[in-house]
Formats: sequence, C-alpha cells, structure tokens
Amino acid sequence: DFEGGARDPAARTTLEVLTTYPGVHAVAAHRLAHWLWVRWSLHFVASVVAHLARWLTGIEIHPAATIGQRFFIDHGMGVVIGETAVVGDDCTLYHGVTLGGTSWAKGKRHPTLGSRVVVGAGAAILGPIHVGDGARIGSNAVVVKAVPPEATVVGVPGRNIERSGDKNGKPPPRNAAPAGTARSLTCFEPYGATQDAPDPVAKAITCMLDNIRRMDERIEILTRALEAQGQPLPKPHEGARAGEEAPIGTSVPSASPIMDVLHCRTEFVRSLPPDLHATESQGQALSALANGVSLANGVSLAPAARSQGWGVTPLFC
Repeated sequence: DFEGGARDPAARTTLEVLTTYPGVHAVAAHRLAHWLWVRWSLHFVASVVAHLARWLTGIEIHPAATIGQRFFIDHGMGVVIGETAVVGDDCTLYHGVTLGGTSWAKGKRHPTLGSRVVVGAGAAILGPIHVGDGARIGSNAVVVKAVPPEATVVGVPGRNIERSGDKNGKPPPRNAAPAGTARSLTCFEPYGATQDAPDPVAKAITCMLDNIRRMDERIEILTRALEAQGQPLPKPHEGARAGEEAPIGTSVPSASPIMDVLHCRTEFVRSLPPDLHATESQGQALSALANGVSLANGVSLAPAARSQGWGVTPLFC
C-alpha cells in the first residue's frame, strides 16, 4: 500500500507519507478490519475499526470489501467503498469516489475493479458491474455499465470515448509496467484524464462540417441543372419578422454560422421550380439533399428555429 503512494509526485519522504497521507491510513486500517471480519468473524469489532478510520480520514471502506495490493487513495476525503466491492492491484482512487450499490437486496451489489484502474475525483461506479484492467474513469463520471479493458469513460451517464491508437488502430498500452518502476510512473494518468482523449464537441462540429461539405456538392449539381434549364437563381433580400413565413431567398440572421449555412441551403431547395421535380433522378437528388439538411442523429432544426424566433422553418427538416 505504501508503494502506491509513490505515484503521487508530491510525496517527498517515507516519513511524510506514513504520517500525513490519509489514504495510506485508511487502507492500513481496512487491512486490520478486513482481517477481523473474514478470519475471525468479529463483525462488530471490524465495524468499529472501520468507523474510527472514517472519523480520522474521511474515507469509508466497508470491512468486507476486498482490496488488492498497492492500492492508493489520493487526497481521499469523501471516498466510499461498499461491502461487496472488489478492487484489483495497482488501482488509484481520488477524492469523492463512490463504489456503490443500486439494490437493497443481499448478495453482490457493488462494482469490481480490475488491475491498474484509475477513478477520477467525484466519479461514481454503481451496481455489480466490472471495470476492466487499465480502464480510466474521468472525474464526475457516473458509470452504470461494464467498462472494457483499457477504456476511458467520461460523462453522465458514463460513455466510452475512443483513444487515438497506432497505425493499426490499436490503443497504446497503459500502466503495463510493474509498479514503482520509472515507466509505470510516466504511464500513469492522474484523474483518469488522457492527453489523446477526443473532444466530443469538436467531433460533433467536424461531423456537421463534413455534412455541409456534402450538401455543397449536391447543391452544385442542382445549380448546374438550373443553369442548364435557364432558371434564375434565388436572390437574397431582407427577412420577414419573427413568426412570419419569409419569402423564397430570405436571409434570416441566426445564432451561429453553421445555422446560417444550413438555412441558406434550405432556402435554395425551397426556391427550386416544381418542374425540376419531374424526373425520378432529380427527385432522388432532392430527397438526398433534404435528408442532408437534418443533423446526422435525426434531430430536426425546425423546433430550434421556432424557439429562436427565426422567420423561416426549414422545409425538409
């Protein structure tokens, strides 16, 4: 257990770790309480030891919980580990972590953590689920489903995010070195944060930009078809007041450049003459363009347009 404190860069001396680290004190007290609980069935005495440890350290570990080797609790205040929880070797928990149950029934109701798992501050892992070896649970995440090995889970509810891998697409190994070695310290990822973790917001914007690019290609085809038939292209003019249906070609201000682009493309489709829908191929092209106006997850832009007071509701959303 003391070796786990070596992962803390603030640790300077052995004496400092042994005397001032509440996580080390809590785990040492739990070893005694667990021995009394399992070996001698002294449940009351073991519970008293665990209660005193909680009073001194702010960390609550049930005497029946199974804790592996080199387990380290950093900062520690507010950590709760339930009765049937199992924690593997070389795991690290930060303050405010809960390994809790979701049922009042007897039996296995708390999570099982594999080896080399890091759980960030404020995270909650609930229910009899399994967290694979080398997994990372981000701060304030709420995990209610099993986590595969080497995964990184963030958010509420917890979701697995992809990591950038090597040329073959395999994720890089993490914390595979023996505990206490130089490589194990450099591979350690505090608070479950990874430098190569993708940004979900940036990923969503990238998907929207890709969608807009595909729409541009389709509109270019429709524009050439209009020019070949001698049809005039729509001209923008001032938009109508909020709540009114704007004429074709209206330019309505929006809250973001992306919405402006989507609005212009929708107005272009509305401006197409009826005779352009005559052929089957052109109808398929319009259908494809109409589908492109909606977001990839099927969310319609129409409610957002009405809530913002825009004068035009996209026709194909």
